[in-house]
Amino acid sequence: MPEIIGRSAVTLARQVRRGDLTPTEVVDAHLDRIDAVDDQVNAFVTLNDDARAQAREATEAVEAGEPLGPLHGVPVAIKDLSNTAGLRTTLGSALLAENVPEEDAIVVRRLKDAGAVVIGKTNTPEFGRLSTVTRNRLFETTRNPWNTAKTTGGSSGGSAAAVAAGMVPLAQGSDAAGSVRTPAAACGVFGLMPDFGRVPHGNDRPDAFINTHPFSFLGPITRSVEDAALMLDVMAGPDDRDPFTRPAREESYRTALRDPVEDLRVAYSPDLGVCPLVDDVREAVDGLVDELRGTVATVDRVDPDLPGWEAAHEPLATLLQARYRGIYDAFREDQGVDILDRREEVTDEVVSRVEKSLELSAGDVRRAERRRTTVYDAVQDLFADYDLLVSATLSVPAFDIDSPPTAIDGESVHPVHGFTLTWPFNLTGNPTASVPAGRVDGLPVGLQVTGRRGGDDTVVAAGAACERLAPWDDAYPVDPR
Repeated sequence: MPEIIGRSAVTLARQVRRGDLTPTEVVDAHLDRIDAVDDQVNAFVTLNDDARAQAREATEAVEAGEPLGPLHGVPVAIKDLSNTAGLRTTLGSALLAENVPEEDAIVVRRLKDAGAVVIGKTNTPEFGRLSTVTRNRLFETTRNPWNTAKTTGGSSGGSAAAVAAGMVPLAQGSDAAGSVRTPAAACGVFGLMPDFGRVPHGNDRPDAFINTHPFSFLGPITRSVEDAALMLDVMAGPDDRDPFTRPAREESYRTALRDPVEDLRVAYSPDLGVCPLVDDVREAVDGLVDELRGTVATVDRVDPDLPGWEAAHEPLATLLQARYRGIYDAFREDQGVDILDRREEVTDEVVSRVEKSLELSAGDVRRAERRRTTVYDAVQDLFADYDLLVSATLSVPAFDIDSPPTAIDGESVHPVHGFTLTWPFNLTGNPTASVPAGRVDGLPVGLQVTGRRGGDDTVVAAGAACERLAPWDDAYPVDPR
Protein backbone atom coordinates (compact mmCIF):
# COMPACT_ATOMS: atom_id res chain seq x y z
CA MET A 1 0.00 0.00 0.00
CA PRO A 2 1.17 3.57 -0.50
CA GLU A 3 2.69 4.82 2.73
CA ILE A 4 -0.10 7.27 3.58
CA ILE A 5 -2.87 4.76 3.00
CA GLY A 6 -3.55 2.84 6.18
CA ARG A 7 -2.64 5.58 8.60
CA SER A 8 -5.38 6.43 11.06
CA ALA A 9 -7.27 9.69 10.95
CA VAL A 10 -5.75 10.56 14.33
CA THR A 11 -2.26 10.04 12.91
CA LEU A 12 -2.97 11.92 9.69
CA ALA A 13 -4.41 14.89 11.57
CA ARG A 14 -1.43 14.99 13.91
CA GLN A 15 1.08 14.76 11.06
CA VAL A 16 -0.71 17.53 9.15
CA ARG A 17 -0.57 19.79 12.21
CA ARG A 18 3.15 19.07 12.65
CA GLY A 19 3.89 19.69 9.00
CA ASP A 20 5.05 16.11 8.40
CA LEU A 21 2.35 15.73 5.74
CA THR A 22 0.33 18.23 3.78
CA PRO A 23 -3.42 17.95 3.22
CA THR A 24 -2.62 17.90 -0.51
CA GLU A 25 -0.47 14.78 -0.08
CA VAL A 26 -3.12 13.10 2.07
CA VAL A 27 -6.04 13.82 -0.26
CA ASP A 28 -4.04 12.95 -3.38
CA ALA A 29 -3.05 9.58 -1.89
CA HIS A 30 -6.65 8.68 -1.10
CA LEU A 31 -7.96 9.81 -4.47
CA ASP A 32 -5.27 7.64 -6.07
CA ARG A 33 -6.41 4.73 -3.91
CA ILE A 34 -10.00 5.27 -5.02
CA ASP A 35 -8.87 5.32 -8.62
CA ALA A 36 -6.94 2.07 -8.11
CA VAL A 37 -9.59 -0.06 -6.40
CA ASP A 38 -13.06 1.45 -6.56
CA ASP A 39 -13.85 0.06 -10.00
CA GLN A 40 -13.92 -3.33 -8.25
CA VAL A 41 -15.76 -2.22 -5.10
CA ASN A 42 -18.14 0.57 -6.27
CA ALA A 43 -18.15 2.28 -2.90
CA PHE A 44 -18.33 5.82 -4.30
CA VAL A 45 -21.12 7.20 -6.45
CA THR A 46 -19.95 10.82 -6.69
CA LEU A 47 -16.48 12.24 -6.16
CA ASN A 48 -15.91 15.81 -5.10
CA ASP A 49 -14.26 17.54 -8.06
CA ASP A 50 -13.15 20.30 -5.69
CA ALA A 51 -11.40 17.97 -3.23
CA ARG A 52 -7.91 18.72 -4.52
CA ALA A 53 -8.55 22.46 -4.54
CA GLN A 54 -9.88 22.25 -0.99
CA ALA A 55 -6.81 20.26 0.02
CA ARG A 56 -4.57 22.99 -1.42
CA GLU A 57 -6.47 25.60 0.59
CA ALA A 58 -6.03 23.44 3.68
CA THR A 59 -2.30 23.19 2.95
CA GLU A 60 -2.05 26.96 2.63
CA ALA A 61 -3.82 27.34 5.98
CA VAL A 62 -1.16 25.17 7.63
CA GLU A 63 1.64 27.13 5.97
CA ALA A 64 0.09 30.42 7.09
CA GLY A 65 -0.10 29.27 10.70
CA GLU A 66 -3.90 29.55 10.84
CA PRO A 67 -5.88 27.76 13.57
CA LEU A 68 -6.53 24.16 12.53
CA GLY A 69 -9.51 21.97 13.33
CA PRO A 70 -9.15 18.46 14.75
CA LEU A 71 -9.66 16.86 11.30
CA HIS A 72 -7.73 19.39 9.24
CA GLY A 73 -6.84 17.87 5.88
CA VAL A 74 -8.31 14.43 6.66
CA PRO A 75 -10.48 12.89 3.89
CA VAL A 76 -13.99 11.83 4.84
CA ALA A 77 -16.75 10.08 2.86
CA ILE A 78 -20.41 11.00 3.27
CA LYS A 79 -23.27 8.55 2.76
CA ASP A 80 -25.45 9.56 -0.19
CA LEU A 81 -28.44 10.07 2.11
CA SER A 82 -26.90 13.16 3.73
CA ASN A 83 -27.08 16.51 1.98
CA THR A 84 -23.83 18.04 0.76
CA ALA A 85 -23.97 21.62 -0.50
CA GLY A 86 -22.91 21.82 -4.13
CA LEU A 87 -22.30 18.07 -4.34
CA ARG A 88 -24.85 15.68 -5.82
CA THR A 89 -27.03 13.87 -3.29
CA THR A 90 -29.27 11.21 -4.87
CA LEU A 91 -30.46 8.99 -1.99
CA GLY A 92 -29.72 6.18 -4.44
CA SER A 93 -32.77 7.12 -6.52
CA ALA A 94 -33.11 7.96 -10.18
CA LEU A 95 -35.78 10.45 -9.11
CA LEU A 96 -32.97 12.52 -7.57
CA ALA A 97 -30.22 11.74 -10.06
CA GLU A 98 -29.40 15.42 -10.59
CA ASN A 99 -30.21 16.72 -7.11
CA VAL A 100 -27.58 19.16 -5.81
CA PRO A 101 -28.47 20.55 -2.37
CA GLU A 102 -27.80 24.13 -1.41
CA GLU A 103 -27.22 23.35 2.26
CA ASP A 104 -25.06 20.81 4.10
CA ALA A 105 -26.56 18.42 6.60
CA ILE A 106 -25.51 19.40 10.12
CA VAL A 107 -23.03 16.52 10.43
CA VAL A 108 -21.44 17.44 7.10
CA ARG A 109 -21.09 21.07 8.12
CA ARG A 110 -19.49 20.05 11.40
CA LEU A 111 -17.00 17.77 9.66
CA LYS A 112 -16.07 20.54 7.25
CA ASP A 113 -15.75 23.07 10.07
CA ALA A 114 -13.33 20.65 11.75
CA GLY A 115 -11.14 20.79 8.62
CA ALA A 116 -12.12 17.49 7.01
CA VAL A 117 -12.15 17.32 3.22
CA VAL A 118 -15.28 15.66 1.86
CA ILE A 119 -13.83 13.41 -0.81
CA GLY A 120 -17.12 12.02 -2.14
CA LYS A 121 -20.48 10.36 -1.58
CA THR A 122 -20.89 6.65 -0.89
CA ASN A 123 -23.47 4.25 -2.22
CA THR A 124 -26.71 3.29 -0.48
CA PRO A 125 -29.85 1.36 -1.39
CA GLU A 126 -32.61 3.62 -2.70
CA PHE A 127 -33.79 5.91 0.13
CA GLY A 128 -31.63 3.80 2.45
CA ARG A 129 -34.32 1.16 2.27
CA LEU A 130 -34.38 -1.96 4.38
CA SER A 131 -31.68 -4.03 2.66
CA THR A 132 -28.51 -5.98 3.38
CA VAL A 133 -27.25 -5.43 -0.16
CA THR A 134 -26.14 -1.94 -1.22
CA ARG A 135 -27.71 -1.68 -4.66
CA ASN A 136 -30.09 0.59 -6.55
CA ARG A 137 -31.05 1.34 -10.14
CA LEU A 138 -28.86 4.40 -10.42
CA PHE A 139 -25.38 3.03 -9.63
CA GLU A 140 -23.44 -0.21 -9.66
CA THR A 141 -23.86 -2.58 -6.69
CA THR A 142 -21.29 -2.07 -3.94
CA ARG A 143 -19.10 -5.12 -3.36
CA ASN A 144 -17.24 -6.39 -0.34
CA PRO A 145 -13.50 -5.58 -0.50
CA TRP A 146 -12.69 -8.94 1.10
CA ASN A 147 -14.44 -10.82 -1.70
CA THR A 148 -16.21 -8.89 -4.40
CA ALA A 149 -18.74 -11.68 -4.94
CA LYS A 150 -20.06 -10.92 -1.44
CA THR A 151 -22.34 -8.24 -0.04
CA THR A 152 -21.18 -5.28 2.03
CA GLY A 153 -24.41 -5.23 3.97
CA GLY A 154 -26.52 -2.09 3.97
CA SER A 155 -27.53 0.54 3.93
CA SER A 156 -24.19 2.23 4.70
CA GLY A 157 -22.43 -0.36 2.56
CA GLY A 158 -20.58 2.18 0.45
CA SER A 159 -19.16 3.88 3.53
CA ALA A 160 -18.03 0.63 5.15
CA ALA A 161 -16.47 -0.66 1.93
CA ALA A 162 -14.63 2.63 1.39
CA VAL A 163 -13.08 2.45 4.85
CA ALA A 164 -12.31 -1.27 4.64
CA ALA A 165 -10.51 -0.89 1.32
CA GLY A 166 -8.43 2.05 2.53
CA MET A 167 -10.10 4.62 0.28
CA VAL A 168 -10.83 6.88 3.27
CA PRO A 169 -9.97 6.70 6.96
CA LEU A 170 -13.39 8.04 8.01
CA ALA A 171 -16.91 7.66 6.66
CA GLN A 172 -20.31 8.75 7.90
CA GLY A 173 -23.21 6.34 8.12
CA SER A 174 -26.82 6.26 9.28
CA ASP A 175 -28.71 3.49 11.02
CA ALA A 176 -32.45 2.75 11.26
CA ALA A 177 -32.26 -1.05 11.58
CA GLY A 178 -28.54 -1.83 11.57
CA SER A 179 -27.34 0.25 8.65
CA VAL A 180 -24.07 1.26 10.35
CA ARG A 181 -23.41 -1.97 12.23
CA THR A 182 -24.37 -4.51 9.55
CA PRO A 183 -21.91 -3.23 6.90
CA ALA A 184 -19.26 -2.62 9.56
CA ALA A 185 -19.48 -6.30 10.53
CA ALA A 186 -19.56 -7.51 6.92
CA CYS A 187 -16.55 -5.37 5.95
CA GLY A 188 -14.44 -5.81 9.08
CA VAL A 189 -14.46 -2.23 10.38
CA PHE A 190 -15.75 -0.42 13.46
CA GLY A 191 -19.24 1.08 13.29
CA LEU A 192 -20.70 3.09 16.16
CA MET A 193 -24.32 4.02 16.80
CA PRO A 194 -24.11 6.56 19.65
CA ASP A 195 -26.89 7.60 22.00
CA PHE A 196 -30.02 8.67 20.17
CA GLY A 197 -29.91 12.44 19.75
CA ARG A 198 -26.16 12.65 20.38
CA VAL A 199 -25.54 13.44 16.71
CA PRO A 200 -28.37 15.72 15.60
CA HIS A 201 -30.35 15.25 12.43
CA GLY A 202 -31.45 18.84 12.84
CA ASN A 203 -32.43 20.05 9.40
CA ASP A 204 -34.67 17.11 8.47
CA ARG A 205 -37.73 19.01 7.34
CA PRO A 206 -40.67 19.14 7.07
CA ASP A 207 -40.80 16.14 9.47
CA ALA A 208 -38.39 16.70 12.35
CA PHE A 209 -39.89 13.81 14.32
CA ILE A 210 -39.52 10.99 11.79
CA ASN A 211 -36.29 9.68 13.30
CA THR A 212 -38.06 8.17 16.30
CA HIS A 213 -40.02 5.74 14.08
CA PRO A 214 -37.87 3.73 14.65
CA PHE A 215 -34.88 5.38 16.33
CA SER A 216 -32.54 6.41 13.51
CA PHE A 217 -28.97 7.37 14.24
CA LEU A 218 -26.00 9.05 12.57
CA GLY A 219 -22.58 7.66 13.39
CA PRO A 220 -18.99 7.05 12.35
CA ILE A 221 -17.53 4.12 10.42
CA THR A 222 -13.78 3.83 10.90
CA ARG A 223 -10.90 1.42 11.13
CA SER A 224 -10.15 2.10 14.80
CA VAL A 225 -12.13 2.96 17.90
CA GLU A 226 -9.93 6.01 18.46
CA ASP A 227 -10.79 7.34 15.00
CA ALA A 228 -14.48 6.84 15.73
CA ALA A 229 -14.14 8.72 19.01
CA LEU A 230 -12.39 11.60 17.24
CA MET A 231 -15.03 11.71 14.52
CA LEU A 232 -17.84 11.51 17.06
CA ASP A 233 -16.36 14.41 19.02
CA VAL A 234 -16.78 16.49 15.87
CA MET A 235 -20.23 15.20 14.89
CA ALA A 236 -21.87 15.20 18.33
CA GLY A 237 -23.40 18.13 20.17
CA PRO A 238 -26.78 19.78 20.56
CA ASP A 239 -28.70 21.54 17.83
CA ASP A 240 -32.08 23.05 18.60
CA ARG A 241 -33.47 22.10 15.20
CA ASP A 242 -33.45 18.47 16.35
CA PRO A 243 -36.27 18.00 18.89
CA PHE A 244 -34.41 15.02 20.40
CA THR A 245 -30.99 16.63 20.67
CA ARG A 246 -28.91 15.74 23.73
CA PRO A 247 -26.82 18.12 25.83
CA ALA A 248 -23.13 18.41 25.07
CA ARG A 249 -20.81 15.98 26.82
CA GLU A 250 -18.36 17.48 29.27
CA GLU A 251 -15.51 15.27 28.09
CA SER A 252 -14.17 14.10 24.77
CA TYR A 253 -15.10 10.60 23.65
CA ARG A 254 -11.37 10.02 23.33
CA THR A 255 -11.12 10.04 27.12
CA ALA A 256 -13.43 7.01 27.16
CA LEU A 257 -10.76 5.03 25.30
CA ARG A 258 -8.81 4.93 28.57
CA ASP A 259 -11.77 4.35 30.88
CA PRO A 260 -11.27 1.27 33.10
CA VAL A 261 -13.35 -1.76 32.23
CA GLU A 262 -12.43 -3.95 35.19
CA ASP A 263 -15.70 -3.32 37.00
CA LEU A 264 -18.01 -3.79 34.01
CA ARG A 265 -20.70 -6.45 34.22
CA VAL A 266 -21.29 -7.98 30.80
CA ALA A 267 -24.26 -10.01 29.65
CA TYR A 268 -23.49 -12.28 26.71
CA SER A 269 -26.22 -13.59 24.44
CA PRO A 270 -24.69 -14.73 21.14
CA ASP A 271 -28.04 -14.80 19.30
CA LEU A 272 -30.23 -12.55 21.56
CA GLY A 273 -32.63 -15.48 21.58
CA VAL A 274 -34.12 -14.39 18.25
CA CYS A 275 -31.63 -15.29 15.53
CA PRO A 276 -29.80 -18.59 14.87
CA LEU A 277 -26.03 -18.39 14.25
CA VAL A 278 -23.85 -20.48 11.99
CA ASP A 279 -21.32 -22.39 14.07
CA ASP A 280 -18.24 -20.57 12.75
CA VAL A 281 -19.67 -17.16 13.65
CA ARG A 282 -20.61 -18.39 17.11
CA GLU A 283 -17.06 -19.68 17.63
CA ALA A 284 -15.56 -16.37 16.50
CA VAL A 285 -17.64 -14.24 18.85
CA ASP A 286 -17.19 -16.79 21.66
CA GLY A 287 -13.44 -16.41 21.21
CA LEU A 288 -13.42 -12.64 21.57
CA VAL A 289 -15.82 -12.78 24.52
CA ASP A 290 -13.51 -15.30 26.21
CA GLU A 291 -10.68 -12.80 25.79
CA LEU A 292 -12.88 -10.07 27.25
CA ARG A 293 -13.79 -12.28 30.19
CA GLY A 294 -10.35 -11.81 31.69
CA THR A 295 -10.54 -8.00 31.68
CA VAL A 296 -14.03 -7.24 33.05
CA ALA A 297 -15.73 -8.02 36.35
CA THR A 298 -18.07 -10.66 34.99
CA VAL A 299 -19.39 -12.15 31.77
CA ASP A 300 -22.63 -14.06 32.19
CA ARG A 301 -24.53 -15.96 29.53
CA VAL A 302 -28.06 -14.60 29.43
CA ASP A 303 -31.27 -15.03 27.51
CA PRO A 304 -32.94 -11.62 27.11
CA ASP A 305 -36.66 -11.77 27.72
CA LEU A 306 -37.45 -10.66 24.19
CA PRO A 307 -40.59 -11.91 22.46
CA GLY A 308 -40.10 -14.32 19.57
CA TRP A 309 -38.57 -13.06 16.34
CA GLU A 310 -41.85 -12.29 14.58
CA ALA A 311 -43.40 -10.53 17.58
CA ALA A 312 -40.24 -8.48 18.18
CA HIS A 313 -39.69 -7.62 14.53
CA GLU A 314 -43.26 -6.70 13.63
CA PRO A 315 -43.20 -3.24 15.25
CA LEU A 316 -39.98 -2.42 13.41
CA ALA A 317 -41.51 -3.47 10.08
CA THR A 318 -44.62 -1.38 10.72
CA LEU A 319 -42.69 1.72 11.74
CA LEU A 320 -40.37 1.44 8.75
CA GLN A 321 -43.47 1.10 6.59
CA ALA A 322 -44.77 4.34 8.05
CA ARG A 323 -41.51 6.05 7.07
CA TYR A 324 -42.25 5.15 3.46
CA ARG A 325 -45.56 6.96 3.73
CA GLY A 326 -43.49 9.96 4.78
CA ILE A 327 -41.22 9.60 1.75
CA TYR A 328 -44.23 9.29 -0.55
CA ASP A 329 -45.92 12.36 0.91
CA ALA A 330 -42.72 14.41 0.85
CA PHE A 331 -42.16 13.74 -2.85
CA ARG A 332 -45.75 14.66 -3.68
CA GLU A 333 -45.90 17.78 -1.54
CA ASP A 334 -42.36 19.15 -1.94
CA GLN A 335 -41.47 18.13 -5.48
CA GLY A 336 -44.78 17.43 -7.17
CA VAL A 337 -43.73 13.85 -7.88
CA ASP A 338 -45.97 10.85 -7.29
CA ILE A 339 -43.57 7.92 -6.84
CA LEU A 340 -46.22 5.44 -7.94
CA ASP A 341 -46.75 7.34 -11.20
CA ARG A 342 -43.02 6.94 -11.91
CA ARG A 343 -42.62 3.42 -10.62
CA GLU A 344 -40.54 2.38 -13.63
CA GLU A 345 -37.75 4.62 -12.25
CA VAL A 346 -37.94 3.19 -8.74
CA THR A 347 -36.90 -0.19 -7.37
CA ASP A 348 -39.68 -2.75 -7.05
CA GLU A 349 -39.09 -2.99 -3.31
CA VAL A 350 -39.63 0.74 -2.82
CA VAL A 351 -42.84 0.59 -4.89
CA SER A 352 -44.07 -2.32 -2.78
CA ARG A 353 -43.24 -0.54 0.48
CA VAL A 354 -44.95 2.66 -0.63
CA GLU A 355 -48.08 0.76 -1.66
CA LYS A 356 -48.18 -1.08 1.68
CA SER A 357 -47.58 2.15 3.57
CA LEU A 358 -50.74 3.62 2.07
CA GLU A 359 -52.71 0.82 3.72
CA LEU A 360 -51.42 1.56 7.23
CA SER A 361 -53.82 3.05 9.73
CA ALA A 362 -53.14 5.14 12.82
CA GLY A 363 -54.23 2.11 14.82
CA ASP A 364 -51.57 -0.04 13.12
CA VAL A 365 -48.86 2.40 14.16
CA ARG A 366 -50.08 2.73 17.74
CA ARG A 367 -50.28 -1.06 18.14
CA ALA A 368 -46.73 -1.29 16.81
CA GLU A 369 -45.56 1.20 19.44
CA ARG A 370 -47.23 -0.86 22.18
CA ARG A 371 -45.42 -4.01 20.97
CA ARG A 372 -42.23 -1.97 20.67
CA THR A 373 -42.59 -1.12 24.35
CA THR A 374 -42.37 -4.84 25.18
CA VAL A 375 -39.00 -5.02 23.41
CA TYR A 376 -37.86 -1.81 25.10
CA ASP A 377 -38.77 -3.08 28.57
CA ALA A 378 -37.04 -6.43 28.05
CA VAL A 379 -33.77 -4.72 27.08
CA GLN A 380 -33.89 -2.11 29.85
CA ASP A 381 -34.72 -4.77 32.45
CA LEU A 382 -31.53 -6.57 31.50
CA PHE A 383 -29.51 -3.38 32.00
CA ALA A 384 -30.74 -3.20 35.58
CA ASP A 385 -28.12 -5.87 36.30
CA TYR A 386 -25.51 -5.33 33.57
CA ASP A 387 -23.48 -2.54 32.02
CA LEU A 388 -23.18 -4.10 28.58
CA LEU A 389 -24.94 -6.64 26.40
CA VAL A 390 -22.81 -8.34 23.76
CA SER A 391 -23.87 -10.58 20.89
CA ALA A 392 -22.96 -11.36 17.32
CA THR A 393 -23.73 -8.51 14.92
CA LEU A 394 -24.69 -10.86 12.08
CA SER A 395 -25.39 -14.56 12.34
CA VAL A 396 -23.61 -15.28 9.04
CA PRO A 397 -20.54 -13.90 7.29
CA ALA A 398 -21.09 -11.79 4.17
CA PHE A 399 -23.09 -13.81 1.64
CA ASP A 400 -23.16 -13.84 -2.15
CA ILE A 401 -24.83 -10.63 -3.35
CA ASP A 402 -27.72 -12.42 -5.04
CA SER A 403 -28.10 -15.21 -2.47
CA PRO A 404 -29.21 -14.01 1.00
CA PRO A 405 -29.64 -16.87 3.44
CA THR A 406 -33.14 -18.25 3.76
CA ALA A 407 -32.28 -20.89 6.36
CA ILE A 408 -29.61 -21.29 9.06
CA ASP A 409 -28.89 -24.70 10.52
CA GLY A 410 -32.17 -25.98 9.06
CA GLU A 411 -34.22 -23.09 10.50
CA SER A 412 -35.97 -20.79 8.03
CA VAL A 413 -35.09 -17.12 8.41
CA HIS A 414 -36.37 -13.85 7.01
CA PRO A 415 -34.29 -12.97 3.91
CA VAL A 416 -33.47 -9.45 5.17
CA HIS A 417 -33.52 -9.36 8.96
CA GLY A 418 -33.50 -13.04 9.87
CA PHE A 419 -29.71 -13.02 10.21
CA THR A 420 -29.14 -9.55 11.68
CA LEU A 421 -29.07 -8.89 15.43
CA THR A 422 -28.99 -5.13 15.08
CA TRP A 423 -32.60 -4.00 14.71
CA PRO A 424 -33.86 -4.53 18.30
CA PHE A 425 -31.77 -1.57 19.42
CA ASN A 426 -33.39 0.74 16.89
CA LEU A 427 -36.59 -0.01 18.77
CA THR A 428 -34.99 0.75 22.14
CA GLY A 429 -32.49 3.53 21.36
CA ASN A 430 -29.56 1.96 23.22
CA PRO A 431 -26.08 2.93 21.99
CA THR A 432 -24.30 0.08 20.27
CA ALA A 433 -21.32 -0.71 18.07
CA SER A 434 -20.01 -3.50 15.87
CA VAL A 435 -16.45 -4.51 16.68
CA PRO A 436 -14.36 -6.75 14.39
CA ALA A 437 -14.16 -10.22 15.95
CA GLY A 438 -12.02 -12.14 13.48
CA ARG A 439 -12.74 -13.82 10.16
CA VAL A 440 -14.45 -16.94 8.90
CA ASP A 441 -13.22 -18.30 5.58
CA GLY A 442 -11.52 -14.98 4.96
CA LEU A 443 -14.66 -12.92 5.66
CA PRO A 444 -15.05 -10.63 8.68
CA VAL A 445 -17.25 -11.33 11.70
CA GLY A 446 -18.58 -8.64 14.04
CA LEU A 447 -19.27 -8.56 17.77
CA GLN A 448 -22.10 -6.22 18.77
CA VAL A 449 -21.53 -4.26 21.99
CA THR A 450 -24.59 -2.50 23.43
CA GLY A 451 -24.78 -0.16 26.41
CA ARG A 452 -27.33 1.44 28.65
CA ARG A 453 -29.28 4.46 27.42
CA GLY A 454 -26.88 7.35 27.84
CA GLY A 455 -23.91 4.98 28.00
CA ASP A 456 -22.19 5.41 24.66
CA ASP A 457 -18.93 6.25 26.47
CA THR A 458 -19.04 2.75 27.99
CA VAL A 459 -19.57 1.28 24.52
CA VAL A 460 -16.51 3.19 23.30
CA ALA A 461 -14.47 1.96 26.29
CA ALA A 462 -15.51 -1.65 25.69
CA GLY A 463 -14.77 -1.35 21.97
CA ALA A 464 -11.30 -0.05 22.79
CA ALA A 465 -10.76 -2.95 25.19
CA CYS A 466 -11.74 -5.43 22.48
CA GLU A 467 -9.35 -3.73 20.07
CA ARG A 468 -6.50 -4.07 22.55
CA LEU A 469 -7.31 -7.75 23.06
CA ALA A 470 -7.64 -8.62 19.36
CA PRO A 471 -6.15 -5.84 17.18
CA TRP A 472 -7.55 -5.66 13.68
CA ASP A 473 -5.97 -2.51 12.27
CA ASP A 474 -3.48 -4.34 10.04
CA ALA A 475 -6.23 -6.44 8.42
CA TYR A 476 -6.65 -4.80 5.02
CA PRO A 477 -8.03 -6.43 1.87
CA VAL A 478 -5.15 -4.96 -0.13
CA ASP A 479 -6.27 -6.28 -3.50
CA PRO A 480 -10.06 -6.64 -3.61
CA ARG A 481 -11.22 -9.46 -5.83
